[in-house]
Amino acid sequence: MGRAAPSIISNDLVVIGTLTSTGDIQIDGRVDGDIRSASVTIGEKANFEGEIIAEECTIRGRVQGIVRARKVQLSSTCHMEGTILHEALAVEVGAFFEGTCRHCADPLSEAAGKPEPRPTFEPKRDLGIAASNAGPVQHHAHHEPERHPHPVRPAPQPAPAPSNVFTRPAGVRTTSTGSLLGAIKSGGN
Repeated sequence: MGRAAPSIISNDLVVIGTLTSTGDIQIDGRVDGDIRSASVTIGEKANFEGEIIAEECTIRGRVQGIVRARKVQLSSTCHMEGTILHEALAVEVGAFFEGTCRHCADPLSEAAGKPEPRPTFEPKRDLGIAASNAGPVQHHAHHEPERHPHPVRPAPQPAPAPSNVFTRPAGVRTTSTGSLLGAIKSGGN
């Protein structure tokens, strides 16, 4: 059984919604929605916004959204903004692509479209333990009055600007647990 002719959305047609086909779809107009098809071609004058799920996807026009396909081709006239999940990707000279693209063993699966969960940042509650591993602290008489450590606040109190930003006074240690939390003044209290 041969392939049927592609379903065509002509340049004077605007579609809002979901398109589903077991064959080929060619978009020459505007589509706001999602497409699930065997093959999708976005024409040079076409404008698509949404998600494309297909075995093959050729983009010649404007696409904003997510493309999940085994084979993706970005032609020299395309303007793609968004995310591409693919097994094979071809990009012609002159193609515009802004976003992320990732090789995926099965881009058509539902799990491939979901971003991987990122580990959440948990600051250490007792920063004194992390700071005490660095060794003894020297105290000098010309330092500011002793401050007791408090739980880390989202916005640390502004400190006077040092004359040289690459040095720090003796006895002041900084602790980092994945992001800059601020300076902690360690003391014997």
